[in-house]
Amino acid sequence: MSTRLATPEATFDWGRELAASLEAGDVIALCGQLGAGKTQATKGILAGLGSQAAVTSPTFTLVHEYTDGRLPVFHFDFYRMDSAEEVLTVGWDDILDEPGVVIIEWADLFPELLPPHARWFHFVPQPDGSREVTEA
Repeated sequence: MSTRLATPEATFDWGRELAASLEAGDVIALCGQLGAGKTQATKGILAGLGSQAAVTSPTFTLVHEYTDGRLPVFHFDFYRMDSAEEVLTVGWDDILDEPGVVIIEWADLFPELLPPHARWFHFVPQPDGSREVTEA
């Protein structure tokens, strides 16, 4: 099933709604090209979990940790990672064992690192400026 998100605000609201269903141990894989809405959705997820943090994509820091919401969130961005081994050097396995939510932008670059229970969402920009998001 797919959902059309007409505006960045709708993408944020989609993330906020998703947050209501999240529990410790959940892994959210976000896929889509640059500008597809992955970070905007993450902002909504964090807001939905009660975080007041200014969420940004961890493109250069690789992971951001947010602990001020209902659940801790570990926000990864695989975009600038060269290999799965590089992801492992930032403590990937340890973070998967944490009692929080893991969100990964560009998760499709290293799908072998994600656990079987990960939820995969694909964002596709549409010609009219909206986004189509599908859970795979």
